[in-house]
Amino acid sequence: MRVLVVEDEKLLADAVAAGLRRHAMAVDVAYDGDGALERATVNDYDVVILDRDLPGVSGDEVCATLSGGLARILILTAASAVAERVEGLGLGADDYLTKPFAFAELVARVQALGRRAGQAAPPVLERAGIRLDPHRFAATRDGVPIPLSRKEFAVLHELLRAAGGVVSAERLLEKAWDEHIDPFTGVVRYTIMNLRRKLGDPPVVETEPGVGYRIR
Repeated sequence: MRVLVVEDEKLLADAVAAGLRRHAMAVDVAYDGDGALERATVNDYDVVILDRDLPGVSGDEVCATLSGGLARILILTAASAVAERVEGLGLGADDYLTKPFAFAELVARVQALGRRAGQAAPPVLERAGIRLDPHRFAATRDGVPIPLSRKEFAVLHELLRAAGGVVSAERLLEKAWDEHIDPFTGVVRYTIMNLRRKLGDPPVVETEPGVGYRIR
């Protein structure tokens, strides 16, 4: 597993990195936001452990920039208020841990995120002019790149895997979001709306009322 630790407190960053290396992880360290973005451009990380309060480019900016990629983001910060945690997750982070923390819990969270990031890549999927390459996290329609968020990519992946069959909203929730998602949330409908907009015309994602969604 490849991990990037982004923390401006050098002693803490180095200690976290050393501890993770003892768990057989390959760990790089950045002490500011600029360094984090530079390393993320060069290397493919499974997990990014990110402090929000960074000099230069803020942790929030780093999170927003990296959240559309394959790396899972764990925010590690002293900001512990509920509103701050909600805000951090809203930036695109996958998990949030406050300081001070138990190192065993940090390791467990990183390992869990790594398992989610490191699933075997399925073959390239193609349908209705859409080409989806999960290994490269790339999507095109008629050869034109489509910039997708991680959730949009996951939903499109499930729709293409169905090969024209209908995929229920419950199935999309199960495959694209974790078990803590509210089953009554409208996030699937919102994601489908964004996906349709990004895929452009003519529309290819159809709604089967009361059943789910499909790409014919």
